[in-house]
Amino acid sequence: MHALWLSFQELIVTPFRHTELVWGIVPLYFGLLLNETTPAKADFRTAIQTGFSFLWSAAHWLYPYVRPGRSWTLTHLWEQLPLLNLLVTAGVATLGALALAGGLRRRFFRGTRFLGHSRFANYFMIAIFPIQAGHLTWTWERLGAVVLFALPAWLVLHVGLMPLRR
Repeated sequence: MHALWLSFQELIVTPFRHTELVWGIVPLYFGLLLNETTPAKADFRTAIQTGFSFLWSAAHWLYPYVRPGRSWTLTHLWEQLPLLNLLVTAGVATLGALALAGGLRRRFFRGTRFLGHSRFANYFMIAIFPIQAGHLTWTWERLGAVVLFALPAWLVLHVGLMPLRR
């Protein structure tokens, strides 16, 4: 349990040790706090917030590989990014685009209504951010820490921000 706690701390602290990650992680913390002050009911505003956070994360994770002025191809991207990081980034970008589009249209696509309920989705973006940004690697221990501390983090946020929630 102690090792998982240390892994969790490492995941939370690492983005603040690297200046290039701060501009990517701070909006996620802001989004997490903003989402936690909204009602739990699925709505289009929450879907827009979630879509923005997911797309922001995916863009930040891809930026080092597709910077302006740097020649790149999909083959180059495939060679540079580990497969798991590429799959997670693609999944996050897809969910983000679906959430943002559904929120802006004020109508969810079939089977995507769950994106309007995702008040706590930013926790997962924050927790995996340093891994996806390439400053840490995926390990079972880090994945276990993300999963194990999801419920306690949610409880702390849910109870702590209750006075701000309507």
